[in-house]
Amino acid sequence: MGSGWRVLQLADSGFPTGGFAHSGGLEAAVQQGEVRGGADVRRFVEALLWQAGLGGLPLVNDAWKAPATLPALDARADVFLSNHVAHRASRTQGRAFLDTCARIFPEAVGPVRDAARAAGVKFHHAPVFGAVLCALEVDLEDAQRLFLSLTLRGALSAGVRMGVIGTHESHQLQHAATPLLDTVFARCGALGVEDLAQPAPLWDLLGATHDRLYSRLFLS
Repeated sequence: MGSGWRVLQLADSGFPTGGFAHSGGLEAAVQQGEVRGGADVRRFVEALLWQAGLGGLPLVNDAWKAPATLPALDARADVFLSNHVAHRASRTQGRAFLDTCARIFPEAVGPVRDAARAAGVKFHHAPVFGAVLCALEVDLEDAQRLFLSLTLRGALSAGVRMGVIGTHESHQLQHAATPLLDTVFARCGALGVEDLAQPAPLWDLLGATHDRLYSRLFLS
């Protein structure tokens, strides 16, 4: 029963994981002129959710089911993320998420962090997320939904802070994305690491230009 409250705590925008320092590639898309308003943001987050479903959930799923395989899954993520910006962001977010959860839930997550450090993992976000949610006894389906929801919320929040969309429009887009969230969840909920795929290569290439932007608000 307590896991339901933990899901709400992890979903809280005040949970200090540093996720809001990342735009998921949206900042680069905006500065490259590919995203100019609400309709473009909607198109972007649709691709981002499929990217999270096909390129993230397989790692979340396998790490939740077998946390001891975290080093192998982390190594797989390290090879899969060929975009250097996404690669760096994944490691940064994964380390921040694990360290934060280990401080807040030391008995449950502390051993996960200790084992990961001993194994020399690079702390990629998706497998770390799955292993931590398993340690916190959060059901797999709740972990999957949380992963997708946080991906969507992070991109929309970035859009608000860049002035591409307003606060109310952001929540309208989040509400409108509910059917897509259900579709991605249904399609990707049973996938494993052998199913990893990159469904949005053009957006991925745009995100890779982040380090060359003249000015940057986000880390990725």
